[in-house]
Parts: sequence; C-alpha cells; structure tokens
Amino acid sequence: MLLDAPLTALNVPRVKARLSKTSVIPDSLAQVTSIDKTQERNPESVGMTAKNVESIWRSVEGVYQTGTHPAISFCLRRKGEVVLQRSIGHASGNGPADHKLAPKVLMRPETPMCFFSASKAVTALLMHMLNEKKLINLHDPISFYLPEFARNGKKNITIHQVLSHRSGIPGLPEGLPVETLWDNDTIWRLLCDAEPDSPRGDKLAYHALTGGYILERVVSKVTDKTIQQVLDERIRKPMGMKYFKYGIDDEYADRVAMNYAIGLKPRFPISYLIKRALGGPLDLVEDVTNDPRFLSAVIPAGNIMGTAEEMNRFFQMMLNGGEWKGKQVAKEITIRRAIQEVASVQFDRTLMMPMRYSAGLMLGGKPVGIWGANSSACYGHIGLINKMAWADPRRENSVSLMTSGIPIVANNIPSLVRFVNAISKNCSITKI
Repeated sequence: MLLDAPLTALNVPRVKARLSKTSVIPDSLAQVTSIDKTQERNPESVGMTAKNVESIWRSVEGVYQTGTHPAISFCLRRKGEVVLQRSIGHASGNGPADHKLAPKVLMRPETPMCFFSASKAVTALLMHMLNEKKLINLHDPISFYLPEFARNGKKNITIHQVLSHRSGIPGLPEGLPVETLWDNDTIWRLLCDAEPDSPRGDKLAYHALTGGYILERVVSKVTDKTIQQVLDERIRKPMGMKYFKYGIDDEYADRVAMNYAIGLKPRFPISYLIKRALGGPLDLVEDVTNDPRFLSAVIPAGNIMGTAEEMNRFFQMMLNGGEWKGKQVAKEITIRRAIQEVASVQFDRTLMMPMRYSAGLMLGGKPVGIWGANSSACYGHIGLINKMAWADPRRENSVSLMTSGIPIVANNIPSLVRFVNAISKNCSITKI
C-alpha cells in the first residue's frame, strides 16, 4: 500500500500526487525537457525574438506544472519555420496511479501520441478532398451513397451536416460494450437504425464519435478503399509522415505515450456531460485509449496518432493553401471551403457552450475565441479539451500542443488559456 511507507522527502510528492490524482513535478524542469535543436530556427528570421519564444515555452511549462499532464509535446511554426519543437514530462511511468518505482520513459518530440478529436480535422479535409475530385458532393444526403442510412427519418441528412455537427446523431446508444468502438460494422448498423434528434439539421450538437464512422463509410463506398488507405495516399505519404494514421502500426505501438485520467472525479452534471459526449466515465476512457485494440483500431473521429510536429505539419500545409514542400496536397479552393464558416456562433448542445464551426473545423472569434484574442481567422481542432492544434493566417502560425492527461475537473483550464494568450501576445499579426 502507498501509505505503508514512511513519508520521506523522496515520497511526499508521490503521495500528494496519488491523493490529488496528478503527476509528480520534478524540482528541475530541465531534467524532463527535450528540445529538438536540429529543427528549431532562429526566431529573429521570422519576426520574433528569443524573449517571445521563451515566454511561449514558459506558458507550456505552466500547463505541465499543473500536474494534469504527465507528458506534453509542442510544436510552433511561424512563417513556415519551426521555432519551437519540444517536449516535457514522461510518456509513461509518472501517472497518478503509477508506482513510485515504475520505470519512467522520458517524453521526446518524436514520441507519438493520440490526437483524439483533433483527428476530426484530418478526416474532414479528406472529405473536402473527395469533393475536390468530384467523388462526392458535400451537400448530398448520406443516403445517396448508402441507402440503408435513410432509415428512421435520416433520408435527407447530408455529408455537410455531419461535418458541421448538425446531423442530429451526436452520440452512440447508451450501454454499448467497450469492444463495440472497434467493431465498425456493428456501429454502422446502429447508426443506420438511429433516429435523429433534429433531422432538419438545425440544431448544433458536437459529434464526439458518430460523425467519423459515418464519413468512413462514405469514403469506402466512393473510393473502393479503406479510409486508412485514402489517408495514406492523399496526406500521410505526400507529406512524408512517419506515423499519422488511424491507430498505429504494431511495430510502433510500444512508443505511444500513455493516456491518464487525472484530476478530481467529475460529479453530476459534469459526469453526465462526459458520458454523453464520450460514452463513459473518464477512468473508462483511460482504460480504452491505452488498450492495444484501440491502438490498432480505425476510429476516424478520434484515434489518429503521431507527433505534435506531424499535426503541426498538417495545419501548416493548410496554411500554405494546400501545398507542402512543392506538392499540392489539396487545392487552395478546397482549403478555403474547409475553413468557411457554416453559421454564426451557436450554442453547442453537447459541449454546452457557444461554438463556431466550419464543415469540420473549430473556428476562432473576435474579440476573443478558443484560439485566443482576435482569432476570427483561425481554424483548428481540440482533442479531449486539452489537446490543441490550429492555424492562424493573420499571424502566420501553426500550433500543436499535445498532452497525455485527460483532466476535466482540475486546474488545467486557466493554464491552457494562458498558453493560448501567450501565443497571441508573442506572435504579432502580420497580415490583415
């Protein structure tokens, strides 16, 4: 038992972490910080100062020091150049339930992590790219391609409504066994049988998982390939990604950073909202997302895995108008359509907050939005509240903050707000 040991100076932090469900923060952050100096460029070459860079990194350290994220990986590009590519913490061995003698694996910039719902941005762009190739029309009903989806009042629900969280099917049925998450055929049958809350598509409710399974079926139908193959051919290989797949190859599975449910146990009504959005409590989410079956599954709304730099690279490609190192991954007009606002700010009935979406991405706001101050031109996606990836055309930034903690009721939110504000403050607007 943890409390059987004497409370020496060595184990007091560990006991405190166990009781408060946080990770242990070392006295010296340098001990757990890794910097890819081969990639980081001189900030002055992109209109920043060393002080700007240091201020941004201090804000990332502030997120880590809350104890809610055992590992963090961060990448910032400015005007297409990497100015920060760093990690802090441990990929495994320093979670609140880990034994004090458990081996600790240092988090490094090259360590892959699960992007969770930030995966939706990638899946959404795949759909826009199929639209570009005229394989689909985003405003066609799903039932045009998959007639079985029309059951129970879903005949007119469109691909665009699914992308913009307005299909009326925001959640899976309650009580599903965990194993159903990687049984895509069973989930498809359940979605075909589902009755929508709002078949007219007039109610906004974030689709945590359902939209991805629907879009996967459309991709397979019109391409005669799996969505994994399409991602590989259209984005991962042209952009030279090592990971960046739904799930991860078996040979790399032992490299993935562990996920940790952390912070205080959520109570009603927060616990109800979590269960409605994610299908279960946070402890179950931790168990599921560390399960080898999850690591090898294809869950298009929530399990692309890769490095923070790879997700940053994806948004930099979008910021470049679809171009990456001389390759036109997507047409510029396709990027513009992907980031076009669907409607003005609306109250999201799943997230229980006002949100602004395009067909697949979360948009910023003015005077302030989820991507900081004066961020109305920004677009990106959040994963499990704490993973943040976005592009800022006015500041010429692409940003990716990937974390291993899954805190809901904790002191993590103020530190994330300070982080986003540090980006806005230290990266001046360069374009109107």
